[in-house]
Amino acid sequence: MKTTKFLVKVTRVGARQTQYVQRVCQASVETTSDRKLALMMGKLTAEDAMKAIQNTRCVPELVAVKVPA
Repeated sequence: MKTTKFLVKVTRVGARQTQYVQRVCQASVETTSDRKLALMMGKLTAEDAMKAIQNTRCVPELVAVKVPA
């Protein structure tokens, strides 16, 4: 059985490379370009991370990933 986890994909204006959320702290959100290092999280946590980093220069979106249970 597979479950669905979510990655937060961040596209920044002017940047060529897509970034993924690697770590969420109280003060900031760290990103990485390596999808394997990205933080897999539940939908509610991913939506909270999206709200935290959303501004005029970056566009976050959810990416669903099927993982073995």
